[in-house]
Amino acid sequence: MSLKLYGYWRSSASYRVRIAMNLKDLDYEIVPVHLVKDGGQQHQSPYSRLNPAELVPTLVDEDEDIILNQSLAIIEYLDERYDSGIALLPEHKLQRARVRALAYDIAADIQPLVNLRVLQYLEQHHGVADEQKPEWCREWIGRGFRAIEERLQTTAGKYCFGFDLSLADICLVPQVFNAQRFGVNMGDYPLISRIATNCNQLEAFQRALPENQPDAS
Repeated sequence: MSLKLYGYWRSSASYRVRIAMNLKDLDYEIVPVHLVKDGGQQHQSPYSRLNPAELVPTLVDEDEDIILNQSLAIIEYLDERYDSGIALLPEHKLQRARVRALAYDIAADIQPLVNLRVLQYLEQHHGVADEQKPEWCREWIGRGFRAIEERLQTTAGKYCFGFDLSLADICLVPQVFNAQRFGVNMGDYPLISRIATNCNQLEAFQRALPENQPDAS
């Protein structure tokens, strides 16, 4: 199998790429990288040689001899390389920019503040206890979701942008998973909740669910 996805079952960035690969009807091998076990396998060789940032996911395309990190770059690469499945970005340049903007609202502004290494730093250097971490996550997810919920008022249909799936939905669903994990009141975000529910009825999203991954624990 030429495509290998190195990731962690509960990583939202890995989750995004799984959804995208499923929507593109791609065959791929999942190579688990446990972010907690053994002090974090992402810090160990040989993974750190693949991705010096020591983050997940990493895509290896053996046919093209390519190694890529950053989930959005991986998704766009796959969308451009493969004609199978559905297109993940609109053809019209303005609509494409709007989809990217919402995706970046999540991937660049929300998710980095609640990822594992930030939570570990808060604990190790600022004495933040485990029971306080969900409060931190709810604060930053909530700030981001309030803005996204407002933006969706003018764009949402069945999905984030009308009735076509896009990169925005691929980013939104994993962040909703995180929000629920940390106890965010999703009743405050009816549009986000409706879109996530619609997406999760699709097989591509169901197969990508964290609990359906081989390394889920």
